Amino acid sequence: MFEIKFNSIKPLTGRILVAEPLLQDKYFHRTTVLLIEHNDEGSFGVILNKMLKGVQSDLFDALGIKLDIYFGGPVDPKSIFFIHRRPDIIRGGMNIGGSLYWGGNVNDFFDALEGGKLKENEYRFFMGYSGWGPGQLERELQENTWAVVIPPNLDQLLSIPPHDLWKRMIYHLGKDYLFWTFLPSDPQLN
Repeated sequence: MFEIKFNSIKPLTGRILVAEPLLQDKYFHRTTVLLIEHNDEGSFGVILNKMLKGVQSDLFDALGIKLDIYFGGPVDPKSIFFIHRRPDIIRGGMNIGGSLYWGGNVNDFFDALEGGKLKENEYRFFMGYSGWGPGQLERELQENTWAVVIPPNLDQLLSIPPHDLWKRMIYHLGKDYLFWTFLPSDPQLN
């Protein structure tokens, strides 16, 4: 049997939670979660690497817009949230770190999109979010469910292809974690 070594980096806004490779949870298997907020009242974030295939929001349909939507997490799955890197044209967002923002004026977003001022790697939409009650994330970290990554360049997160994100974040954990990338997705098939 091998021992999984976990880091001691604290979960804070703008950090990434990397699911341990053998986590078989249907929502969080091999996910990377961007922490939007972490405090004594709990934590919330969005899963960055689970695109919803064939899902389109009623809002986007009504506006005649086709946008990729990601599964942000199992909490409030009918609500839509977004992150972006354009605070210069989308007002009112909450800074997560660098030039990455949570939410903002949705009308500014649609105006910028319609005006061709936004690139695909400057925003991402999510249905639902991932949430933890007071102390819950800390317990999951102690149980080695997650490792925490301080991304070297938060501004570039949206430029990494979603299917590469989990592995890329593991590389930032260091050489002691590289074996994670070689473990089978389903250990029963090994």
